[in-house]
Amino acid sequence: MSNETLSRAHYHGNIHCMTIARSKVTAQGQISVPLEVRRKLGIGPGAVLEWDEADNQMVVRRAGRYSSEDIHQALFGDRVSPHTSLAELKAGVRRNVAARHARR
Repeated sequence: MSNETLSRAHYHGNIHCMTIARSKVTAQGQISVPLEVRRKLGIGPGAVLEWDEADNQMVVRRAGRYSSEDIHQALFGDRVSPHTSLAELKAGVRRNVAARHARR
């Protein structure tokens, strides 16, 4: 193999992932998100990050912009919707599908 071929070869050893960037934790427990990570996640000022544990590792991801409670509040405000049974929900879905796919 030539040196050029060796430099392009992938290493498949015991390294599971490469570090993108590093951050330092301040005395107040804060960190700065490095530019490379902000770009990859598509985040900016005011963005919310979620931290999750998976296989003894911490996973950080961009949180959705709005929670289901935020959306419900925006749609319905303080109104309380009447409870609907499962049978009523299924009937409503059937009516909606039938109306959407009806031949005109």
